[in-house]
Amino acid sequence: MITIIKKINIGAQPVLSFFKSVFQANLNDTETTNTQNQHKIYPRSEHIISRSQISENALKVLYRLQKEGYEAYLVGGCVRDLLLGREPKDFDVVTNADPEQIRRVFRNCRIIGRRFRLAHVHFGKEVIEVATFRGAADEPNDKQVLNQEGRLLRDNVYGTIEEDVWRRDFTINALYYNIRDFSVVDYAQGMDDLLLGVLRLIGDPTTRLREDPVRMLRAIRFAVKLGFNIELTCEQAIFATAPQLSNIPSARLYDEVIKLFLYGSGLQTFEKLRHYQLFQVLFPETERCLNTENKHFPQLLLIKALENSDNRIMNGKSVTAYFLFAAFLWEPVSQLATKKMAHNIVPYIAFQEAANEILAKQIKITALPRHITTAMREVWNLQPKFDARTGSKPSRLLTHPRFRAGFDFLVLRQSTGAVSQEMIDWWLNFQHADESEQRKMTQPQQRGPHKKFRNKPYRKKTIKNPSSSET
Repeated sequence: MITIIKKINIGAQPVLSFFKSVFQANLNDTETTNTQNQHKIYPRSEHIISRSQISENALKVLYRLQKEGYEAYLVGGCVRDLLLGREPKDFDVVTNADPEQIRRVFRNCRIIGRRFRLAHVHFGKEVIEVATFRGAADEPNDKQVLNQEGRLLRDNVYGTIEEDVWRRDFTINALYYNIRDFSVVDYAQGMDDLLLGVLRLIGDPTTRLREDPVRMLRAIRFAVKLGFNIELTCEQAIFATAPQLSNIPSARLYDEVIKLFLYGSGLQTFEKLRHYQLFQVLFPETERCLNTENKHFPQLLLIKALENSDNRIMNGKSVTAYFLFAAFLWEPVSQLATKKMAHNIVPYIAFQEAANEILAKQIKITALPRHITTAMREVWNLQPKFDARTGSKPSRLLTHPRFRAGFDFLVLRQSTGAVSQEMIDWWLNFQHADESEQRKMTQPQQRGPHKKFRNKPYRKKTIKNPSSSET
């Protein structure tokens, strides 16, 4: 085609324009196919991945599949992280062997999944996930099926490595490490995007996000984790497709929220989620409070909670999901309880009812497990109990299983100005005081000594005789 156009260009420019218009549609139709057939191979000398950085068990799987005559590659986040000089969290393998063939190769293998079956090869606590190449994603057409919410549905089928590339989400996650010659195979210019620090979806961004709206959350997570910029057309598609996220099953969204906030970059993730209007889908009641916040307390509470969580993770300390969720939903619960108390509902009952209502709404969006919601309620219920500092109540409160978490939450509230420093200091002293000192601290305050009034003796008043005279 190019040769023909060049020859026509020599003789007649108008004819060239005519042929360009005729052939343009065909060029567009074949553009994707030509791109799929193009790939670049980076030999061992042109990348930094070494087998010494790869899990020993992952290497066993790769070599065993190769020995049995199958193709075997590392793929996805592990290849991306190795190329960036990071330590991968896990190692995923992709192959042309189907799940049953993989199970025949590995006795320590379990097949999971329904819509798309995966093989898990177990080596003690480590699990190597092995997937079969997925079939090519069809271009948009009238035969594609949409569910009631407008989400694009596609069936997963097995295919070739060239087809598998186009079923992955981002270019930087579509790099394949070939164990046969230790090369990196790049079908989607993922290596270029790694160098540029760009997060780019493979294919049309709107279509890919409609296929799986969770990709929007993955885009935020990878952008924050890697310090990458989200490519412009992908950004535009996120803004346009954000409401589709509400159609994702709540159990899956809970898993994604855990990944977003409990891996050390929670504060930056929160800011990006709000920027792309995704936080309001995940936590609508919290977003409503943030938009009507008073003296910035709601947002400041979240920021402090996320900062503390990120610092703990950075210092190798553990973090708990229930504490962070309690911080996220505290303001909606507190505001609703205040409204109920205005209708003469007892404070304790008002907070219980408010917690029930807010949690019932949130569970429909992110399926918080029962042990998480139970712990959240306990932390919330402890807050008003810190006001009681006389008698036996403080000592009983110290023995509560959630006292430490409840007190930490009180300190968090104090950092926003919602609780006095005097209260924090009192409880700190009380925790470290001995028994006798604790008794003194919890004594009711004396009003001061009562004055005793003595009855004065009655003295009969003598009245002088006005007729008498002094001499």
